[in-house]
Amino acid sequence: MSKKILVISTSLRKTSDSDTLAEQFVKGAIEAGHEVEKIRLLGKDIKFCQGCLGCLKTNRCVIHDDADVIVQKMKDADVLVFATPIYYYEMSGQMKTLLDRANPLYSSNYKFRSVYLIATAAEDSDEACQRAVSGLEGWVECFPKANLDGVVFGGGTDQLNITQNHAMEKAFNTGKNI
Repeated sequence: MSKKILVISTSLRKTSDSDTLAEQFVKGAIEAGHEVEKIRLLGKDIKFCQGCLGCLKTNRCVIHDDADVIVQKMKDADVLVFATPIYYYEMSGQMKTLLDRANPLYSSNYKFRSVYLIATAAEDSDEACQRAVSGLEGWVECFPKANLDGVVFGGGTDQLNITQNHAMEKAFNTGKNI
């Protein structure tokens, strides 16, 4: 059964390793027959959440920027995929800002049931992305119909070209096996 997948690449670098893994995920998902849209946060205008909670009444953010548009796409997707570089053992700030801005989804009739994380880091230890995983798990817990169904981690990216990393195949296969 074909699913509607939204991949959000949060790196602000034009040629980032996390975006390269996101592309492999997309290729696998398309090969499996899914409908995939990929959004890059590069060049997007995304302001910080003001904490006003107006969104809980209207299911839309009071700030009308690119995050408002992305969050509406998140609501309609069956699967959400977040790709992030790991900075100081955590998800990128722009990913966290987008997750905060997704607060309108909390009281909405969101469709997503599966959430995936794609992460890359200079450190090659799997523990390098644990705080990012934990942070995303905290966000997913706020959505009782959804689960964090998978993590693809590519470590050692400062020493090894990501295209030669085992994570490329894992990203492709994860997308293909949704």
